[in-house]
Amino acid sequence: MRKYLNAEIMQQSMKLKQMGADVTVINSKLCYVAFDLSGFKVSYVYNVNKRNKYFLERIKPYPLWLREFDNEEDVIDIINIDLDQFRNAIKSHNIDRFIKIARKLDQVFHKYEDLFLYYNLPEEEVDRLYKEITDMEDDIDLIKDKSERICFDKDPEYLK
Repeated sequence: MRKYLNAEIMQQSMKLKQMGADVTVINSKLCYVAFDLSGFKVSYVYNVNKRNKYFLERIKPYPLWLREFDNEEDVIDIINIDLDQFRNAIKSHNIDRFIKIARKLDQVFHKYEDLFLYYNLPEEEVDRLYKEITDMEDDIDLIKDKSERICFDKDPEYLK
């Protein structure tokens, strides 16, 4: 099995090099971590590279790249905090709508990327989309200011 995997990696690397890529094959480990919080699924994946950096992403209930960590203990700590936040959020009557919005935002991002990569966009349309996103960001800040904070294990990373 290992020989087959190595041969497959070498074949893929050769194809990418023929396309002009600089390919570095890194021996790494990929970890999939799943939790069932009373029927509510939360899962993560993290990769450890040869420099011992940990790249963590939440994949359920919606995809979100969390960040890079220096050690596994920090990964476990952030997963624990994230799970506590979800345990609390599950109690909310808004959890299903929150997840629906999060998934919709992910879908919108992918549609925007397709729009940008497949079409030549008029400048005024790009400006209009930027304004709409900025307005949404302002709305999130206003809603935060009207809402009660419920999690204090760590500070929010993007809301100030």
